[in-house]
Amino acid sequence: MKLYYLAFSARGLALAQKLAASLGGEAARCGGAVTLQNWTEAHFETGAGLVYIGACGIAVRAAAPFLQSKETDPAVVAVDEQGRYAVPLLSGHLGGANALARAIGRACGAQPVLTAATDAGGLFPVDDWARRQGCAVADVHKIKDVSAALLAGRTLRLCSDWPIAGTPPAGVTLTDGRAGCDAALTLTDPGPALWLAPRVLALGVGCRRGTSAAALEEALAGLLAREKLCAKSICKVCTIDRKADEEGLLSFCAARGWPLEAYTADQLRETEGDFTSSAFVARTVGVDNVCERAAVRGADGGALLVKKQAGGGVTLALAARAFAPDWEWTE
Repeated sequence: MKLYYLAFSARGLALAQKLAASLGGEAARCGGAVTLQNWTEAHFETGAGLVYIGACGIAVRAAAPFLQSKETDPAVVAVDEQGRYAVPLLSGHLGGANALARAIGRACGAQPVLTAATDAGGLFPVDDWARRQGCAVADVHKIKDVSAALLAGRTLRLCSDWPIAGTPPAGVTLTDGRAGCDAALTLTDPGPALWLAPRVLALGVGCRRGTSAAALEEALAGLLAREKLCAKSICKVCTIDRKADEEGLLSFCAARGWPLEAYTADQLRETEGDFTSSAFVARTVGVDNVCERAAVRGADGGALLVKKQAGGGVTLALAARAFAPDWEWTE
């Protein structure tokens, strides 16, 4: 998480600098060219943490014009300039604001003020756990149903396609199958259950010169629908180096927020696995397969989950890196 601190006084700036030294990030003081609005706008991005050393009201008014959704809004925390309280105001679970407030507390002695019902009740916060495990929530609107069940005293039935290290927390039971489960840790669509999708997939891409971002999106949509997978499970896009400057591919990655990794033909040839071979591709780019080999290499040698799918001048494949969840949800 990229951290940014904004102070409004000399005392506040000293605290901001102390936190930046301990937790990382950049500290600034409001004044002159640095205004509350332009500072907030410049740093209000997914995956960031904004810490206002001042009143909660200041932080609320500053963030309000830029709010989008609980999936994409950054963590926002207000800390009084005496360093007594750290109050998460936005994206407490999915964005990590609650965890950030706890980290601030450890750094300066502030008391984290957590107001989410599950936190206040000492219950399992399924969305916080998902974030901590590197998972996306496929449909965030279902989180409230799971939380409401826990608050009502019902047991959360969770199934997983991977062993989960440790002991399930109070109020949670690990089930053997998907039937009747409330939440599922899986790569494939679990139906009505809350879908917790690990971000472990590397998308391997091959394409003709000049392929558009729209063509890539169409190909991906078809693949995901056929395989019942979630785009949120994809953590990177991988290809051969000669495709790394393709405008369509770059735009496709930028729109999704996915990093693009490119490998040489030699690197792809070195990648081990059972791949779909093409003599034409080998003559053209120097290696018999791009998408499958790139996916497996991007997944650190992980299993090839979806073999080459071709259409419209695009080839796609998916590989999954190793995943080892546990029951921890606090840093």
